[in-house]
Amino acid sequence: MPRILIIDDEKAIRNTLKEILEYESYTVDQAEDGPTGLDMLIKNKYDVVLCDIKMPKMDGIEVLERAQIVAPDAAFIMVSAHGNIDTAVDATKKGAFDFIQKPPDLNRLLVTVRNALDRTKLVTETKTLKKKIAKSSEMIGSSAELEAVRKQIAKVAPTDARVLITGPNGAGKEMVARNLHELSNRASGPMIEVNCAAIPSELIESELFGHEKGSFTSAVKQRIGKFEQADGGTLFLDEIGDMSLSAQAKVLRALQENKITRVGGEKEISVNVRVIAATNKDLQQEIADRNFREDLYHRLSVILIKVPALNDRRDDIGDLVQRFLQDIARDYGDKPKKIDDKALDYLKGLDWRGNIRELRNVVERLIIMSDDTITEADARAFAGK
Repeated sequence: MPRILIIDDEKAIRNTLKEILEYESYTVDQAEDGPTGLDMLIKNKYDVVLCDIKMPKMDGIEVLERAQIVAPDAAFIMVSAHGNIDTAVDATKKGAFDFIQKPPDLNRLLVTVRNALDRTKLVTETKTLKKKIAKSSEMIGSSAELEAVRKQIAKVAPTDARVLITGPNGAGKEMVARNLHELSNRASGPMIEVNCAAIPSELIESELFGHEKGSFTSAVKQRIGKFEQADGGTLFLDEIGDMSLSAQAKVLRALQENKITRVGGEKEISVNVRVIAATNKDLQQEIADRNFREDLYHRLSVILIKVPALNDRRDDIGDLVQRFLQDIARDYGDKPKKIDDKALDYLKGLDWRGNIRELRNVVERLIIMSDDTITEADARAFAGK
Protein backbone atom coordinates (compact mmCIF):
# COMPACT_ATOMS: atom_id res chain seq x y z
CA MET A 1 0.00 0.00 0.00
CA PRO A 2 1.44 3.44 -0.92
CA ARG A 3 2.85 5.38 2.02
CA ILE A 4 2.69 9.16 2.20
CA LEU A 5 4.33 11.64 4.60
CA ILE A 6 2.85 15.10 5.27
CA ILE A 7 5.29 17.73 6.57
CA ASP A 8 3.48 20.91 7.64
CA ASP A 9 3.57 23.14 10.72
CA GLU A 10 -0.22 23.73 10.57
CA LYS A 11 -2.01 20.91 12.37
CA ALA A 12 -5.35 21.66 10.71
CA ILE A 13 -3.80 21.34 7.24
CA ARG A 14 -2.07 18.10 8.20
CA ASN A 15 -5.27 16.57 9.54
CA THR A 16 -7.30 17.62 6.50
CA LEU A 17 -4.78 16.19 4.05
CA LYS A 18 -4.46 13.02 6.10
CA GLU A 19 -8.24 12.51 6.12
CA ILE A 20 -8.48 13.03 2.33
CA LEU A 21 -5.61 10.67 1.55
CA GLU A 22 -6.66 7.94 3.98
CA TYR A 23 -10.10 7.97 2.35
CA GLU A 24 -8.22 6.99 -0.85
CA SER A 25 -6.70 4.03 1.06
CA TYR A 26 -3.21 5.51 1.41
CA THR A 27 -1.14 5.02 4.57
CA VAL A 28 -0.38 8.51 5.89
CA ASP A 29 2.08 9.79 8.53
CA GLN A 30 2.55 13.37 9.77
CA ALA A 31 5.46 15.57 10.81
CA GLU A 32 5.02 19.02 12.35
CA ASP A 33 8.35 20.45 11.11
CA GLY A 34 11.27 19.83 8.76
CA PRO A 35 13.72 18.13 11.16
CA THR A 36 11.04 15.71 12.34
CA GLY A 37 10.11 14.96 8.74
CA LEU A 38 13.72 14.23 7.80
CA ASP A 39 14.08 11.86 10.77
CA MET A 40 10.98 9.99 9.59
CA LEU A 41 12.34 9.84 6.03
CA ILE A 42 15.54 8.28 7.35
CA LYS A 43 13.70 5.68 9.45
CA ASN A 44 10.86 4.82 7.05
CA LYS A 45 10.32 4.43 3.31
CA TYR A 46 7.78 6.84 1.81
CA ASP A 47 6.53 6.90 -1.76
CA VAL A 48 5.31 10.51 -1.71
CA VAL A 49 5.96 13.52 0.56
CA LEU A 50 3.64 16.54 0.78
CA CYS A 51 5.84 19.31 2.16
CA ASP A 52 4.98 22.89 3.14
CA ILE A 53 7.52 25.53 2.13
CA LYS A 54 7.14 28.18 4.82
CA MET A 55 7.87 26.47 8.16
CA PRO A 56 9.83 27.35 11.33
CA LYS A 57 13.12 25.57 12.13
CA MET A 58 13.67 24.52 8.54
CA ASP A 59 11.87 25.61 5.37
CA GLY A 60 10.54 23.14 2.83
CA ILE A 61 13.17 23.84 0.20
CA GLU A 62 15.93 22.87 2.64
CA VAL A 63 13.97 19.74 3.59
CA LEU A 64 13.73 18.90 -0.10
CA GLU A 65 17.47 19.37 -0.65
CA ARG A 66 18.41 17.19 2.33
CA ALA A 67 15.84 14.56 1.37
CA GLN A 68 17.59 14.14 -2.01
CA ILE A 69 20.40 12.54 0.01
CA VAL A 70 18.52 10.51 2.65
CA ALA A 71 15.45 9.53 0.60
CA PRO A 72 16.19 10.10 -3.10
CA ASP A 73 13.36 7.86 -4.32
CA ALA A 74 10.54 9.73 -2.54
CA ALA A 75 8.54 12.05 -4.82
CA PHE A 76 8.18 15.51 -3.22
CA ILE A 77 5.07 17.62 -3.77
CA MET A 78 5.64 21.12 -2.41
CA VAL A 79 2.62 22.92 -0.92
CA SER A 80 2.47 26.64 -0.05
CA ALA A 81 0.06 29.53 0.32
CA HIS A 82 2.84 32.00 -0.50
CA GLY A 83 4.11 30.45 -3.69
CA ASN A 84 4.49 32.02 -7.09
CA ILE A 85 5.92 30.87 -10.39
CA ASP A 86 9.51 31.55 -9.25
CA THR A 87 8.98 29.43 -6.14
CA ALA A 88 7.55 26.59 -8.22
CA VAL A 89 10.44 26.71 -10.68
CA ASP A 90 13.00 26.79 -7.87
CA ALA A 91 11.39 23.79 -6.17
CA THR A 92 11.28 21.84 -9.42
CA LYS A 93 14.94 22.58 -10.16
CA LYS A 94 15.85 21.24 -6.74
CA GLY A 95 14.05 17.94 -7.42
CA ALA A 96 10.39 18.47 -6.50
CA PHE A 97 7.89 16.44 -8.51
CA ASP A 98 5.25 19.20 -8.46
CA PHE A 99 4.05 22.34 -6.70
CA ILE A 100 0.52 22.95 -5.35
CA GLN A 101 -0.86 26.16 -3.85
CA LYS A 102 -2.86 26.30 -0.60
CA PRO A 103 -5.67 25.72 -0.12
CA PRO A 104 -5.23 22.77 -2.50
CA ASP A 105 -7.93 21.85 -4.97
CA LEU A 106 -9.04 18.31 -4.04
CA ASN A 107 -9.03 16.89 -7.56
CA ARG A 108 -5.72 18.54 -8.40
CA LEU A 109 -4.19 17.14 -5.21
CA LEU A 110 -5.34 13.57 -5.84
CA VAL A 111 -4.27 13.59 -9.48
CA THR A 112 -0.83 14.92 -8.52
CA VAL A 113 -0.42 12.28 -5.81
CA ARG A 114 -1.39 9.52 -8.24
CA ASN A 115 1.08 10.84 -10.82
CA ALA A 116 3.80 11.03 -8.18
CA LEU A 117 3.09 7.43 -7.17
CA ASP A 118 3.39 6.38 -10.81
CA ARG A 119 6.76 8.12 -10.94
CA THR A 120 7.95 6.38 -7.76
CA LYS A 121 6.83 3.01 -9.15
CA LEU A 122 8.70 3.71 -12.37
CA VAL A 123 11.89 4.58 -10.46
CA THR A 124 11.63 1.32 -8.50
CA GLU A 125 11.01 -0.73 -11.64
CA THR A 126 13.94 0.96 -13.38
CA LYS A 127 16.29 0.06 -10.50
CA THR A 128 15.04 -3.53 -10.58
CA LEU A 129 15.59 -3.65 -14.34
CA LYS A 130 19.11 -2.26 -13.98
CA LYS A 131 19.92 -4.99 -11.45
CA LYS A 132 18.52 -7.59 -13.85
CA ILE A 133 20.55 -6.14 -16.72
CA ALA A 134 23.68 -6.11 -14.57
CA LYS A 135 23.15 -9.78 -13.78
CA SER A 136 22.48 -10.58 -17.43
CA SER A 137 25.76 -8.89 -18.40
CA GLU A 138 27.77 -11.20 -16.14
CA MET A 139 30.36 -13.02 -18.20
CA ILE A 140 29.95 -16.74 -17.59
CA GLY A 141 32.89 -19.12 -17.79
CA SER A 142 36.41 -19.71 -16.50
CA SER A 143 38.34 -20.51 -19.67
CA ALA A 144 41.77 -18.95 -20.22
CA GLU A 145 40.38 -17.05 -23.21
CA LEU A 146 37.61 -15.44 -21.16
CA GLU A 147 39.95 -14.70 -18.26
CA ALA A 148 42.16 -12.74 -20.64
CA VAL A 149 39.16 -10.61 -21.67
CA ARG A 150 38.22 -10.05 -18.01
CA LYS A 151 41.75 -8.82 -17.23
CA GLN A 152 41.58 -6.34 -20.10
CA ILE A 153 38.22 -5.06 -18.89
CA ALA A 154 39.52 -4.63 -15.33
CA LYS A 155 42.45 -2.52 -16.54
CA VAL A 156 40.54 -0.43 -19.06
CA ALA A 157 37.17 0.15 -17.36
CA PRO A 158 38.32 2.76 -14.76
CA THR A 159 39.75 4.97 -17.54
CA ASP A 160 37.91 7.03 -20.15
CA ALA A 161 39.83 5.37 -22.99
CA ARG A 162 37.76 4.53 -26.05
CA VAL A 163 37.41 0.80 -26.71
CA LEU A 164 36.78 -1.11 -29.92
CA ILE A 165 35.34 -4.58 -29.29
CA THR A 166 35.66 -7.13 -32.09
CA GLY A 167 34.34 -10.65 -32.49
CA PRO A 168 31.67 -12.71 -34.26
CA ASN A 169 27.93 -12.18 -33.82
CA GLY A 170 26.54 -13.69 -30.64
CA ALA A 171 29.93 -13.99 -28.92
CA GLY A 172 29.16 -11.48 -26.16
CA LYS A 173 30.45 -8.09 -27.38
CA GLU A 174 27.52 -6.30 -25.73
CA MET A 175 28.33 -8.00 -22.40
CA VAL A 176 31.90 -6.73 -22.63
CA ALA A 177 30.59 -3.20 -23.26
CA ARG A 178 28.22 -3.42 -20.29
CA ASN A 179 31.01 -4.64 -18.02
CA LEU A 180 33.22 -1.76 -19.14
CA HIS A 181 30.44 0.69 -18.25
CA GLU A 182 29.48 -0.92 -14.94
CA LEU A 183 33.09 -1.01 -13.71
CA SER A 184 33.82 2.55 -14.83
CA ASN A 185 33.57 5.88 -13.02
CA ARG A 186 30.54 6.55 -15.23
CA ALA A 187 28.52 3.62 -13.88
CA SER A 188 25.98 5.95 -12.24
CA GLY A 189 25.39 7.65 -15.60
CA PRO A 190 23.44 6.28 -18.54
CA MET A 191 24.62 3.65 -20.97
CA ILE A 192 22.98 4.38 -24.33
CA GLU A 193 23.12 1.72 -27.04
CA VAL A 194 22.85 2.29 -30.78
CA ASN A 195 22.72 -0.58 -33.26
CA CYS A 196 24.20 1.13 -36.32
CA ALA A 197 23.19 -1.76 -38.59
CA ALA A 198 19.51 -1.49 -37.64
CA ILE A 199 19.11 2.21 -38.50
CA PRO A 200 18.72 3.34 -42.14
CA SER A 201 21.69 5.40 -43.33
CA GLU A 202 19.49 8.46 -43.93
CA LEU A 203 18.35 8.42 -40.27
CA ILE A 204 21.57 7.54 -38.43
CA GLU A 205 22.72 11.16 -38.09
CA SER A 206 19.40 12.22 -36.57
CA GLU A 207 19.55 9.22 -34.24
CA LEU A 208 23.05 10.05 -33.03
CA PHE A 209 23.00 13.85 -32.97
CA GLY A 210 19.29 14.71 -32.80
CA HIS A 211 17.52 17.23 -34.99
CA GLU A 212 15.76 20.57 -34.81
CA LYS A 213 12.08 21.00 -35.59
CA GLY A 214 11.52 21.45 -39.32
CA SER A 215 15.01 20.30 -40.31
CA PHE A 216 13.44 17.75 -42.66
CA THR A 217 9.92 16.71 -43.70
CA SER A 218 9.08 14.40 -40.80
CA ALA A 219 10.88 16.49 -38.14
CA VAL A 220 7.71 17.77 -36.49
CA LYS A 221 9.49 18.47 -33.20
CA GLN A 222 12.98 18.77 -31.77
CA ARG A 223 14.70 15.49 -30.97
CA ILE A 224 17.58 14.86 -28.58
CA GLY A 225 20.15 12.47 -30.05
CA LYS A 226 22.01 9.58 -28.45
CA PHE A 227 25.17 11.60 -27.83
CA GLU A 228 23.22 14.07 -25.67
CA GLN A 229 21.27 11.28 -23.96
CA ALA A 230 24.56 9.61 -23.00
CA ASP A 231 26.04 12.79 -21.51
CA GLY A 232 27.96 11.86 -18.35
CA GLY A 233 27.81 8.17 -19.26
CA THR A 234 28.70 5.74 -22.02
CA LEU A 235 27.61 5.58 -25.67
CA PHE A 236 27.82 2.07 -27.13
CA LEU A 237 27.97 2.07 -30.93
CA ASP A 238 27.25 -1.54 -31.88
CA GLU A 239 27.98 -2.76 -35.43
CA ILE A 240 29.83 0.46 -36.19
CA GLY A 241 31.24 -1.11 -39.34
CA ASP A 242 27.81 -0.61 -40.92
CA MET A 243 27.74 3.16 -40.33
CA SER A 244 27.58 5.44 -43.39
CA LEU A 245 30.67 7.47 -44.31
CA SER A 246 28.87 10.79 -43.74
CA ALA A 247 27.86 9.73 -40.23
CA GLN A 248 31.41 8.51 -39.60
CA ALA A 249 32.71 12.00 -40.38
CA LYS A 250 30.37 13.56 -37.82
CA VAL A 251 31.22 10.95 -35.18
CA LEU A 252 34.91 11.67 -35.76
CA ARG A 253 34.31 15.38 -35.19
CA ALA A 254 32.33 14.66 -32.01
CA LEU A 255 35.20 12.53 -30.68
CA GLN A 256 37.78 15.16 -31.57
CA GLU A 257 35.96 18.17 -30.14
CA ASN A 258 33.51 16.67 -27.62
CA LYS A 259 30.83 18.73 -29.34
CA ILE A 260 27.89 17.89 -31.59
CA THR A 261 25.45 19.85 -33.72
CA ARG A 262 21.87 18.67 -34.22
CA VAL A 263 20.69 18.07 -37.78
CA GLY A 264 19.30 21.38 -39.06
CA GLY A 265 20.84 23.29 -36.17
CA GLU A 266 23.76 25.69 -35.87
CA LYS A 267 24.43 25.65 -32.13
CA GLU A 268 27.36 23.53 -30.92
CA ILE A 269 26.48 21.40 -27.89
CA SER A 270 29.20 20.13 -25.56
CA VAL A 271 28.94 16.46 -24.59
CA ASN A 272 30.84 14.43 -22.02
CA VAL A 273 30.60 10.89 -23.36
CA ARG A 274 32.78 7.80 -23.34
CA VAL A 275 32.40 5.93 -26.63
CA ILE A 276 32.65 2.15 -26.85
CA ALA A 277 32.24 0.61 -30.29
CA ALA A 278 31.81 -2.96 -31.50
CA THR A 279 31.88 -4.73 -34.84
CA ASN A 280 31.92 -8.20 -36.34
CA LYS A 281 33.65 -6.87 -39.46
CA ASP A 282 37.35 -6.67 -40.30
CA LEU A 283 37.68 -2.88 -40.17
CA GLN A 284 41.17 -2.97 -41.66
CA GLN A 285 39.67 -4.59 -44.74
CA GLU A 286 36.78 -2.11 -44.68
CA ILE A 287 39.36 0.71 -44.66
CA ALA A 288 41.13 -0.86 -47.65
CA ASP A 289 37.76 -1.08 -49.43
CA ARG A 290 37.10 2.61 -48.61
CA ASN A 291 34.02 1.72 -46.55
CA PHE A 292 35.45 2.91 -43.22
CA ARG A 293 37.50 5.97 -42.29
CA GLU A 294 41.00 5.15 -41.10
CA ASP A 295 41.14 8.25 -38.88
CA LEU A 296 37.92 7.20 -37.13
CA TYR A 297 39.30 3.69 -36.65
CA HIS A 298 42.33 5.07 -34.84
CA ARG A 299 40.13 7.34 -32.70
CA LEU A 300 37.95 4.41 -31.65
CA SER A 301 40.63 1.75 -31.16
CA VAL A 302 42.67 3.22 -28.31
CA ILE A 303 42.06 -0.18 -26.73
CA LEU A 304 41.17 -3.28 -28.76
CA ILE A 305 39.33 -6.15 -27.07
CA LYS A 306 38.75 -9.30 -29.11
CA VAL A 307 35.92 -11.50 -27.86
CA PRO A 308 36.61 -15.17 -28.66
CA ALA A 309 34.06 -17.31 -30.49
CA LEU A 310 32.35 -20.00 -28.42
CA ASN A 311 34.15 -22.66 -30.45
CA ASP A 312 37.40 -21.19 -29.10
CA ARG A 313 36.33 -21.52 -25.47
CA ARG A 314 34.42 -24.78 -25.28
CA ASP A 315 35.39 -25.18 -21.61
CA ASP A 316 32.79 -22.51 -20.82
CA ILE A 317 29.87 -24.36 -22.44
CA GLY A 318 29.04 -26.31 -19.26
CA ASP A 319 28.86 -23.14 -17.14
CA LEU A 320 26.81 -21.35 -19.78
CA VAL A 321 24.31 -24.23 -20.07
CA GLN A 322 23.82 -24.35 -16.30
CA ARG A 323 23.20 -20.58 -16.17
CA PHE A 324 20.72 -20.77 -19.06
CA LEU A 325 18.86 -23.61 -17.33
CA GLN A 326 18.44 -21.36 -14.27
CA ASP A 327 17.59 -18.15 -16.16
CA ILE A 328 15.08 -19.70 -18.56
CA ALA A 329 13.34 -21.58 -15.76
CA ARG A 330 13.01 -18.31 -13.84
CA ASP A 331 11.56 -16.59 -16.90
CA TYR A 332 9.05 -19.42 -17.31
CA GLY A 333 8.26 -19.44 -13.58
CA ASP A 334 9.23 -23.11 -13.45
CA LYS A 335 11.68 -25.39 -11.66
CA PRO A 336 15.10 -25.63 -13.38
CA LYS A 337 15.69 -28.84 -15.33
CA LYS A 338 18.84 -30.92 -15.06
CA ILE A 339 21.16 -32.08 -17.81
CA ASP A 340 23.20 -35.26 -17.67
CA ASP A 341 26.94 -35.37 -18.38
CA LYS A 342 26.61 -37.20 -21.70
CA ALA A 343 24.20 -34.58 -23.02
CA LEU A 344 26.59 -31.85 -21.92
CA ASP A 345 29.53 -33.60 -23.62
CA TYR A 346 27.50 -33.86 -26.82
CA LEU A 347 26.75 -30.11 -26.76
CA LYS A 348 30.44 -29.33 -26.16
CA GLY A 349 31.34 -31.21 -29.32
CA LEU A 350 29.02 -29.30 -31.66
CA ASP A 351 29.94 -26.45 -33.98
CA TRP A 352 28.56 -23.22 -32.47
CA ARG A 353 28.72 -20.80 -35.37
CA GLY A 354 25.96 -18.72 -33.74
CA ASN A 355 28.02 -18.61 -30.53
CA ILE A 356 26.41 -17.93 -27.12
CA ARG A 357 23.16 -16.69 -28.67
CA GLU A 358 22.72 -19.99 -30.54
CA LEU A 359 23.59 -22.03 -27.45
CA ARG A 360 20.94 -20.26 -25.40
CA ASN A 361 18.30 -20.92 -28.06
CA VAL A 362 19.22 -24.62 -28.11
CA VAL A 363 19.02 -24.86 -24.30
CA GLU A 364 15.58 -23.22 -24.35
CA ARG A 365 14.45 -25.72 -27.00
CA LEU A 366 15.78 -28.63 -24.90
CA ILE A 367 13.95 -27.34 -21.81
CA ILE A 368 10.67 -27.25 -23.73
CA MET A 369 11.05 -30.62 -25.45
CA SER A 370 12.66 -32.70 -22.67
CA ASP A 371 11.46 -34.22 -19.40
CA ASP A 372 12.91 -33.32 -15.99
CA THR A 373 16.44 -34.33 -17.03
CA ILE A 374 17.88 -33.50 -20.45
CA THR A 375 19.56 -36.63 -21.85
CA GLU A 376 22.04 -37.23 -24.67
CA ALA A 377 19.14 -38.57 -26.75
CA ASP A 378 17.30 -35.29 -26.19
CA ALA A 379 20.37 -33.29 -27.21
CA ARG A 380 20.85 -35.35 -30.38
CA ALA A 381 17.17 -35.07 -31.26
CA PHE A 382 16.54 -31.39 -30.52
CA ALA A 383 19.86 -29.53 -30.75
CA GLY A 384 19.09 -28.95 -34.44
CA LYS A 385 22.55 -29.92 -35.67
